[in-house]
Amino acid sequence: MDTNALSRSSAAADDTPTQYLTFTLGEEVFAMDIRTVREIIQYGPMTTVPLMPGFVRGVINLRGAVVPVIDLQARFGRPAAKIGKKTCIVIFDAVRDGERVELGLLVDAVSEVIDIPLEQIEPPPNFGASVRRDFISGMGKVASRFVIILEPDKAFDVNEMAQLCEAAQEPAHA
Repeated sequence: MDTNALSRSSAAADDTPTQYLTFTLGEEVFAMDIRTVREIIQYGPMTTVPLMPGFVRGVINLRGAVVPVIDLQARFGRPAAKIGKKTCIVIFDAVRDGERVELGLLVDAVSEVIDIPLEQIEPPPNFGASVRRDFISGMGKVASRFVIILEPDKAFDVNEMAQLCEAAQEPAHA
């Protein structure tokens, strides 16, 4: 066994804060584990794909690869995001059927990378959240406010989103 991997995993289990990329949607601040983020790119032209659910904004060409872009506002059941000067796309890794796939998240603005110690993370609230509870891994206490830490495996479950895409296409076959 790779002893470096063992020491890395034990280091991750200690009290070392995890780094999170923070970004905004409207007035809310969200975060995701920086280890899942590949890169951040400027918002640019994208190709819309017919018969996709509203949260799939389109696809982009990222160095020859087709990358679907998810409108995070729409994925959370809100009106589609408005494009502004700071709008960008966070490229991150998701897993579908055991394979890594790249997805893009359309966000209003990327803020910063912050450290949140484990003891500063509370479980998701049982009520009152503006996002589905299973999409939230925790609430990070940062200064005097909370940051909603997303659970990408649930919020961006590729299989669930694929089923929603298939459901959106069904009326066309009827």
